[in-house]
Amino acid sequence: MLEFFSSEEVQKTIEIFVNEFPMAIWETVYVTVISTFFAVLIGLPLGVILVAGDKKILKIPSGFLHVLNVIINLLRSIPFLILMIMVFPLTRLIVGTVVGTVASIVPLVIAAFPFIARLVETSLRELDPNIIEMAQSMGAKPIQIIIKVMIPESIPSLLSNLTTAMTTILGYSAMSGIIGGGGLGKIAINYGYYRYRYLVMLLAVIFLILLVQIIQTVGTHLSTRLDRRPRDRTS
Repeated sequence: MLEFFSSEEVQKTIEIFVNEFPMAIWETVYVTVISTFFAVLIGLPLGVILVAGDKKILKIPSGFLHVLNVIINLLRSIPFLILMIMVFPLTRLIVGTVVGTVASIVPLVIAAFPFIARLVETSLRELDPNIIEMAQSMGAKPIQIIIKVMIPESIPSLLSNLTTAMTTILGYSAMSGIIGGGGLGKIAINYGYYRYRYLVMLLAVIFLILLVQIIQTVGTHLSTRLDRRPRDRTS
């Protein structure tokens, strides 16, 4: 174990840190943000459809909702490493290759959007039904209820769940290093697993933890600031 922390090993670790870590951190952040954006773009409407259809705000056939629920459950049940391999043809069709930083975005989005759809569904179901009934009684149209009532009233919960989703996507992005994805995951696997440079792998893990903490702190702060619900101040 001591040889992993020898002066020679430390020197090589410093060289790797200076030459490769800045780009790896950037790739990890880039992939996480872009994947989250597209996953929300798909998952948010699906979550809204599940709730609005179930509450009869939108006239959606129950059969369609059942099929949508099954598809979301199926995609969520597939382990990410297996999913990455399964979507190789789709990744090659969209990106032109199955390896690299950009290529890892496709499986990340497919893995994340069902998770986000469920989180959105959970947030919207927490909404007080009286608020929706009040909007309906005032003659609001379904699209107005969704855009001006359901989503704005659920923003604190949505932000909190989005933070959870983003940290999950960050963890998935590290696993994508196994199939040639870039970022900190690639460094951890290439140096820690294949070359037994555990000090480099430890540094990669530390930076992944720091990124998770930053995302969690920012997300929690925004969620708390935007939560205007009355709080119990009794001691």
